[in-house]
Amino acid sequence: MSADDRLQDAVRDRYARAALAVTDVTSGAADCCSSDAFDAPEVFGSRLYDGISTDSLPEGAVLASLGCGNPTAVADLAPGDTVLDLGSGGGIDVLLSARRVGPTGFAYGLDMTDEMLALAERNRIEAGAQNVEFLKGRIEEIPLADASIDVVISNCVINLSSDKAAVVSEMFRVLRPGGRIGVSDVVAEDHLSHADRVERGSHAGCIAGALSRSEYVDSLTGTGFTDITVEYTHEVAPEMHGAIIKATRPL
Repeated sequence: MSADDRLQDAVRDRYARAALAVTDVTSGAADCCSSDAFDAPEVFGSRLYDGISTDSLPEGAVLASLGCGNPTAVADLAPGDTVLDLGSGGGIDVLLSARRVGPTGFAYGLDMTDEMLALAERNRIEAGAQNVEFLKGRIEEIPLADASIDVVISNCVINLSSDKAAVVSEMFRVLRPGGRIGVSDVVAEDHLSHADRVERGSHAGCIAGALSRSEYVDSLTGTGFTDITVEYTHEVAPEMHGAIIKATRPL
């Protein structure tokens, strides 16, 4: 097994356990805080969403949020948009997006973890969302057609990939000309080496695999994106930040 395969298995295992823990909580079988799948500090999770935006969502979608931001708040979604959430987990950002794009729009969620997909589908049914579909797959190989998406969002998932260049390339491919990304992710300050990032946290914990600000900008620029911004929102580890990354595929 390659190093990349081992990293992917560690990520899949962590989020499978998180999904199963949420399923236990919502069925009354366990307390979520007793599971090490929920050991994220105050800088991760549903605390980063305001109560107004989530109070009508299924409990399972909110509990399963382990991200580092709220990408739907900055993605400039409009009625009729087609949205794709990379690493959609329990579905919180997909359901919020579906609400904002309305019945003439559509929201896809993509995840590689069977347990998360099952939880997300249960949450979709509970929410009564008709303009939503959850897909199984890897964010490095998006199972959607070229130029089929208006907006790509993601919440603290790109840092988990071992092939971020492929993720950026795939985002560009599936976006329509003029399409845009609004991504929440962990971003390191430029002076931190890879070893520095590893010292601050694990890969599956969204720290060791984070890109620096300049690495993010260079990757997006090299793929063809324009109007690129990387805005820090809060510190998640020393000299590492939750951030909002925006970019556009040119017309």
